Amino acid sequence: MRVKSTLKQVLDERNLSISKCAEMCSLPKETVRRMYNDTTMQYQRDTLGTLCKVLNVNISDILALEDKKDDAQ
Repeated sequence: MRVKSTLKQVLDERNLSISKCAEMCSLPKETVRRMYNDTTMQYQRDTLGTLCKVLNVNISDILALEDKKDDAQ
């Protein structure tokens, strides 16, 4: 299992850009971009809390668990 960011879907549904979301949340644009593109390696509690509060979503709305594909086979 791996954690997957679903922030892209949330922002796309609301027609919010990465830049606008970063501005609204007072977060670095690069931080939001990495979550949007699901390239974040570690999720900071404060970042997740800010996104949830400002976007009025639950953590399960921006993060999901998915089966990790086994590359070894």
